[in-house]
Amino acid sequence: MSEKKDFLRAIVEADLKAGRVKEVVTRFPPEPNGFPHIGHAKSIVLNFGVARDYGGRCHLRMDDTNPETEEMCYVEAIKDAVKWLGFDWGEHFYFTSDYFERLYGYAVQLIKMGKAYVDSLNEEEIRKYRGTVTEPGRRSVYAKRSVEENLDLFERMRKGEFPEGAHVLRARIDMASPNMKMRDPLLYRIRHTPHYRTGKAWHIYPMYDFAHCLSDYIEGVTHSFCTLEFENNREVYDWILDTLQVEPPRPHQYEFARLNITYTVMSKRKLLELVKGGYVDGWDDPRMPTIAGYRRRGYTPESIVNFCEMIGVAKANSVVDVAQLEFAIRDDLNQKVPRVMCVLDPLKVTIVNYEGAEELDASYYPPDVAKEGSRKLPFSREIYIDREDFSENPPKGYYRLTPDQPVRLKHAYIIACEEVVKNEAGNIVEIKARYFPNSKSGSDTSGIKVKSAIQWVDAARGRRAEIRLYDRLFRVENPQGVEDLNPDSLRIVKNAVVEPAVIEEMPDERFQFERIGYFYADPVDYSDEAPVFNRIVSLKDSWAKKSKKPETPKAAKEVPQRKPETSKKEEMPPLTPEQQTRFERFTKELGLGGAVADTLARDETLSEFFEKALTFGENPATIANLVANEVARELKNKTPEALPFGPEQVARLAKMVDDETISTKIAKQVFEAMAKSGENPEAIVEAKGLVQISDPAVIGPIIDKVIADNPENVAKYREGNKKLLGFFVGQALKATGGKANPKVVNELVAKKLEA
Repeated sequence: MSEKKDFLRAIVEADLKAGRVKEVVTRFPPEPNGFPHIGHAKSIVLNFGVARDYGGRCHLRMDDTNPETEEMCYVEAIKDAVKWLGFDWGEHFYFTSDYFERLYGYAVQLIKMGKAYVDSLNEEEIRKYRGTVTEPGRRSVYAKRSVEENLDLFERMRKGEFPEGAHVLRARIDMASPNMKMRDPLLYRIRHTPHYRTGKAWHIYPMYDFAHCLSDYIEGVTHSFCTLEFENNREVYDWILDTLQVEPPRPHQYEFARLNITYTVMSKRKLLELVKGGYVDGWDDPRMPTIAGYRRRGYTPESIVNFCEMIGVAKANSVVDVAQLEFAIRDDLNQKVPRVMCVLDPLKVTIVNYEGAEELDASYYPPDVAKEGSRKLPFSREIYIDREDFSENPPKGYYRLTPDQPVRLKHAYIIACEEVVKNEAGNIVEIKARYFPNSKSGSDTSGIKVKSAIQWVDAARGRRAEIRLYDRLFRVENPQGVEDLNPDSLRIVKNAVVEPAVIEEMPDERFQFERIGYFYADPVDYSDEAPVFNRIVSLKDSWAKKSKKPETPKAAKEVPQRKPETSKKEEMPPLTPEQQTRFERFTKELGLGGAVADTLARDETLSEFFEKALTFGENPATIANLVANEVARELKNKTPEALPFGPEQVARLAKMVDDETISTKIAKQVFEAMAKSGENPEAIVEAKGLVQISDPAVIGPIIDKVIADNPENVAKYREGNKKLLGFFVGQALKATGGKANPKVVNELVAKKLEA
């Protein structure tokens, strides 16, 4: 169950406890008139999440009552989005159009009861007769028609005898009601457009207020969650069910705040305008706030679900800072993806005193990420560095390569500039440098002090790639339309160079290109011959610098302050002498990575907790990672004494990770349980059956089934598409609920696919 119990879950619990419902049934009822967006993701997570938390079920229902805007491609897009987010409707997939005949029968029943009538006023007259907020409306003269006349007209409307707009069916309620929705609302209107499922069978279609409540009732829905704009519609919802005297159980509607995000539009009409106007490249353009757009950009389903759970469910509308969504994906990818090097604007460097070639060992992950994996970095006389990493006339505080300042090539050697080569126009085209043979990373005895390390790629072995630098689609916080589009929402770099392992080994489909951002191999345009990478998100919020507001928006402040490996160190104040002492101990004596050491060193409480945990454990890196991330989140609003667990339990949890008893993914689950109950991690793992599976005899058959179930991908892999290795590994891990040892799975999958 979700850690935060919102008011809707409280209602569900009360209904279960009181016996008002026996099984919780929710529904996600989108209109198939566009691709689902991030606002729909919130509803998906809520409805499917509540059903999951209380052992119920959630229906997926297409609210397809407007044939003019609906298409089957939108139905498939909605289904795909729900599945991608990790939810399953099972056998409960429905269409409102499935109920057209039953809904028509209910409408006839209302007519016979004298509770509905056919009105022949035109649209403008209906609006005028409805009155205002301060003035009551007046009922149409056509409300005096007899039951027999209304039945006849309604049947002829169904047969298509009248033009659109000639008649509507209205409920007879109260034209003086303070709730404007109750002033004889429309139940049916004439539409001669063929329906994408029922064709020309119908010429009348039910309105939302009529179809929604009755569809819920037909399906046995118990809790109908709607956004706040439908709050006034609830009275109509109840009136229809009460008037028809439907047999219990009957559904009830509850409202929650819809999702509004800065720099984003949620209106399907406006999103459709962007697509049809050619402002974006379709519904799945990586700049679009659609689930398909986020997916193509490289967002993970876990990050979107975590974001929706992070912002919670509220009763009042508010606006969420888009920085929270960007935080969610950074937070998710920080502990998952390999770090590699990419040069966006290549500048050739010739190392004049280097001969031959070699391959350098380099880990894909920093020490504070508990994952294994490394690659070989080819190194030779000619390399590329990024043009911005050299300055002939450096400004103050510039720590990269200059004519007078050496720099380290990451994972390699220290180099110093010998000569700057320019073309006839005076532009720098090459740097000639020398390297220090005894300065190799990991065995440096040169004694040379440098202030930074820069990316580089071997000129001969580096691979050219197209890099798409996506940014926010709109340039203002509250965009109204195309006039607010951000002209810099996409910048394409055609001739970037990435290290060869990114293409040739493809250890993942997502990467952190160091100092640039998180990237994803575009699922549509990527090929090994012409690689294309989308920037998912930058390493830090570059928009924060553009804001003129003196304070961080409230929504952003509410984000858990877990610092990813690429947190804003450059913008933070320098360490105090005491903090610097701690930092040097953590990095030099204990071998911690710079980011996690910085996080611990700056926080005295975290440092003390970490030091105490060290007395019970052996691996500082694993303990530090848990303290700097999971423990830090718990200490945000608590003192160490108020925590239900102590340093020893954290050290024991770290040991279980180091011993490969559990995976790092499972460790997060165990920590969450530990933070609630205070139980020892060993007891939680045993009770929940979370022990990591490392036995090849157990994992092997699971991998065999995954391979057998995906013959097309097997063929593609064996034809040379090695990036599909990650697909098979992911499917195998998913099949074990994340319990399988990733290292063993990687080895076995590679071995079996090569067999």
